[in-house]
Amino acid sequence: MCALFGWLDYKGIIPKKILKKLTQALANAAEERGTDAAGISYIKDSKVIVYKRPRAAHLIRFNAPDNTKAIMGHTRMATQGDKKHNYNNHPFSCVAGDTAFAFAHNGVLWNDKDLRKKGLVPESHIETDSYVACQLIEQQGRLDFDSLKYMAETVEGNFTFTALDQHNSLYIVKGSNPMCLLHFEALGIYIYASTESIMKNALKKTGLHKFDAEKVEVVEGDILKIDENGIVSRAEFEYITASSHFGWYNSADYYPIHEELLLAYCGCYGVDSDDVELLLDYGYTPDEVEDMLVDTNLLHETLRAIRFEDCENIYEGYSCAF
Repeated sequence: MCALFGWLDYKGIIPKKILKKLTQALANAAEERGTDAAGISYIKDSKVIVYKRPRAAHLIRFNAPDNTKAIMGHTRMATQGDKKHNYNNHPFSCVAGDTAFAFAHNGVLWNDKDLRKKGLVPESHIETDSYVACQLIEQQGRLDFDSLKYMAETVEGNFTFTALDQHNSLYIVKGSNPMCLLHFEALGIYIYASTESIMKNALKKTGLHKFDAEKVEVVEGDILKIDENGIVSRAEFEYITASSHFGWYNSADYYPIHEELLLAYCGCYGVDSDDVELLLDYGYTPDEVEDMLVDTNLLHETLRAIRFEDCENIYEGYSCAF
């Protein structure tokens, strides 16, 4: 229930004011998936800069230098690690060999403690489960397709990761969590966000929705690299689903981890967990339910339609209410 967002400007023809507005608009729109903390990273003089605070994005003024070529951002809904300790918030600063990079994660990893017990990653004062992914890459001594593949196939959970290295190359590692990536070829910019709704809101705020854009396909198991010149290269990894790790996830008595998170955090949006269960039991996907959490009208309309269609049989304890 966190959000990833950012852009890579490889032509340098978009006015700097628009790019700064785009960064803030993406961050503000990404609050729909987390308001506990927000942060961005960028490259200045070949150094990775991370700016993050334990507060909602709209309360932070993101102001990267005028010559910034890429922004990698994150808004957080905390699941592990106290947000008040800023080191638990994203993005993280990492170093693999001679390459510095920033790293962010949308999702939940549930084998972070096991990886530490097995000695695959060292103990750390950073409590966030996501940080083990950084450590796995660092221990490979390089940031490339091979190290990202190793990391993605070692962690267990639901995820999409992003990394921005000191050379302004952006990496996207796509697991089960959503990612929307657009290429504005005429403008020479790639823009990404965890959901289409975040993307649409940000583009409208900046006027960029008036320009033609091509959707770049990114599916589960993809590793995408966009370098500072806008050249895209790809690799793949084997994405292992929750049911492959834990047989009990196939039981009708349990929800997969993504759905468990929805049930745990829907209250933050003022939505009852019984309503979320009803939507899931009726066949709506976790991504669709997430959209409803931030769109009250859509949520209420959908619930009314379900109860009207089968108010007696779908879910015990519900009654038709109009």
